Amino acid sequence: MPKSKSNQVTARVARIHAKILAIVIGALFGLSLFAMTAWLVIKDGPDAGPHLQLLGQYFIGYSVTWVGSFVGLVYGALVGGLIGWTIGMIYNRIVDL
Repeated sequence: MPKSKSNQVTARVARIHAKILAIVIGALFGLSLFAMTAWLVIKDGPDAGPHLQLLGQYFIGYSVTWVGSFVGLVYGALVGGLIGWTIGMIYNRIVDL
């Protein structure tokens, strides 16, 4: 039985491009971590953000400094990209059911 036009459109619209979602969420996470770190460095100086400094336990090389903000940008983009891709893939598999 052939699909109607509306069913074809619905099937195409319902799917998410996992790679695009990974890029968008990766950029969002990376820029957010960069902005948070830069804000604390500007606002409080070298002893800023004791809670944000705990990310250094997970992200090697990260600290609340200008260099650390760029390291956080990279780590945030990688983690966000992985999360975005995973969400996209899971969502698409559910839609395929």
